[in-house]
Amino acid sequence: MQGNSTSTVLGRRLGGELIKLRTEAGLTQLDAAKALTASTTKVAKMERGWVPMRDPDIRALCELYGVSDPAVVGGLLELARVDRGRRKAKGWWNDFPDLGEMQEYVALESVATSIRTWQLSYVPGLLQTPDYLRALAQGASMRDHPDKGEKLVAARVARQRRLCEEPVLALWAVIHESVLRQQVGGREVMRAQLAHLCHVAEEPHVTIQVLPFTAGAHVGMGGAFNIISFAEPGAMDLVYTEIALGQLWVEGGDEAAQHQKLFECISRSALTEPESRSFINVLREEV
Repeated sequence: MQGNSTSTVLGRRLGGELIKLRTEAGLTQLDAAKALTASTTKVAKMERGWVPMRDPDIRALCELYGVSDPAVVGGLLELARVDRGRRKAKGWWNDFPDLGEMQEYVALESVATSIRTWQLSYVPGLLQTPDYLRALAQGASMRDHPDKGEKLVAARVARQRRLCEEPVLALWAVIHESVLRQQVGGREVMRAQLAHLCHVAEEPHVTIQVLPFTAGAHVGMGGAFNIISFAEPGAMDLVYTEIALGQLWVEGGDEAAQHQKLFECISRSALTEPESRSFINVLREEV
C-alpha cells in the first residue's frame, strides 16, 4: 500500500478524523477545498486516505473547522507524519510477500511507539519462539510447505527486533491461561516458550500479564485484539483484529477508545506482573 494511488490504514484513519471534524463544523468538501485553494477531488482523496497529507493543509483545515486543541491537532499531524513515512519506506517486510495482508500490520508495527495486545488463542507474535511459530505453521496446514513456514519464521524474527533496537517498542500483553496450557509443538517447545516469556518479561519496556481461568467470566471473552499507538501522548490509536479468514481494522476514534477501555478492564482482571511471572514459572515446571 504505497504510492498515491491506494489508501493506507493510517491515511484512512486520518481522513476519517477530518471527515468527523468537518461534519461537526457543518461544512462541506467544497468549503474545505476553498480553504486549501484546491479542488473537491483533492479533498475527497485526502479524506479517503488516497494521498499523503501536508502539515500546512492539516493546520488550515483545523483552523477552518474550529479545532484549537493542541492534542487533537498534534495527533493529526503525527498521523500524517507517520503515514508519509510509511508510503515512502521500503522495509524488510517487502522481502516477504508470503505475509500477504499482514504486511500492512507489520509496517505499522515498525513505526509504532507502543502496542497493547490481548490474546485468547496463542502467544503474541512478538513473543513467540521460532519452534512455537513452526508448530503454529504446521497446525495451519503448512506441514507440506516447510519452506513457507521457514519464511514466516524469518519474518517473525525480523519483527521481534522492534523489542531490542532503538527506538524500542513498548509492548503490553495480556494472555489468557489457556494459551499457556495449549501444548503447541509439544512439551519441550512449550517449556522453551514459557521460559522465553519469563525472560522477555524482565525487560522494562515489556509488560506481560496472565488472565487465569479463575477470573471466570470476563469482558475479553468476545475476542482478541491489538491496539497500535504512534505517539505519547499520541496520534489516534488503531485497533487490529484477526478473524478466521482475514483481518479487521478499527479506524474510528470512538471505537478505538472503547477498545482501550476494554483492554484496561481486562488487565485489571489479570494477575499483576510479578504474579504473572511466578505463574508462568510454575506452569513451566509443570510442563
